[in-house]
Amino acid sequence: MLWCAYWLARGEYHRWELWVLFFLLPALAWGTRATQRFFVGMYPMVLVGLLYDAMRFVQHVGLSPERVHVCDLRNLELRWFGIHQGTSAITLQDWLQAHWLPALDALAAIPYGTYLFVVIGYALYLYRKDFTGLQRYAWTFFALNVVGFLTYKLVPAAPPWYYHHYGCLVDVAAPASEGPNLARVDAWLGYAYFHGLYGRSQNVFGAVPSLHVSYPLLIVLEGWNKHRLPGRAAALAFFASMCFAAVYLDHHWVVDVLLGLGYCVIVYATVRAVFQLRAARATAALPIRGAANADPVLARVGPPAAGR
Repeated sequence: MLWCAYWLARGEYHRWELWVLFFLLPALAWGTRATQRFFVGMYPMVLVGLLYDAMRFVQHVGLSPERVHVCDLRNLELRWFGIHQGTSAITLQDWLQAHWLPALDALAAIPYGTYLFVVIGYALYLYRKDFTGLQRYAWTFFALNVVGFLTYKLVPAAPPWYYHHYGCLVDVAAPASEGPNLARVDAWLGYAYFHGLYGRSQNVFGAVPSLHVSYPLLIVLEGWNKHRLPGRAAALAFFASMCFAAVYLDHHWVVDVLLGLGYCVIVYATVRAVFQLRAARATAALPIRGAANADPVLARVGPPAAGR
């Protein structure tokens, strides 16, 4: 709340999310037991928002043209996923940008325009159905973003749209962009939704890994055992559409997508293992707690030795 108050006092009145958090967080934290429980479950996801906002202070720290990966990353893409045309090769993104369709622009814009709502919406579902699952989901989301943001700083990499606009030249002051496809969607909508969304990006050179594909995969992993066929199909459809959109919209190389998937699997498995370890320790401690409740003296000195 103090973070929101600080930036509102600095004149950032146009940021609606600051107003929402400024009033919503204290209402949850100091409200009923149900709202307090919800606040505890969602707390890691709130931290992600604060962490992302704080990246403005380190946006250009350690960033130099020599450290940014542009054409070397494209060459890797060509080697592994290039489309061969005679004696030359182009990337899948090159081909898609030359064969774009308005219908595909609109289709790809759906997952990119709704993913934050889906991520938060699924957290609300877990709150109602599985609070432990919500905590695991939220902390995985937090850890995934932390390792992703660290990678952005350690291995700054340009997205495909940057190469198609600037070539191999690195301009660390280049503004963030929604890319040509989403710009066309904005023009079709008559509202600069995506331009406003990506215009505030804190990291132009944050293409590796693709966290866009990590989020829907996290929903698939956490929700797989909770849903039957319709729910699983919906999660998989959202995941597949995001993978397609990341490449088609010129926001990520295939390499970025694969790394994003790998990050998600590793982080999810790690957080799940931590939760399982904590649950095992809590279960192992139950008899001792039971003894303590039954007889405080026995809990201090331990059970009597055999034969006494």
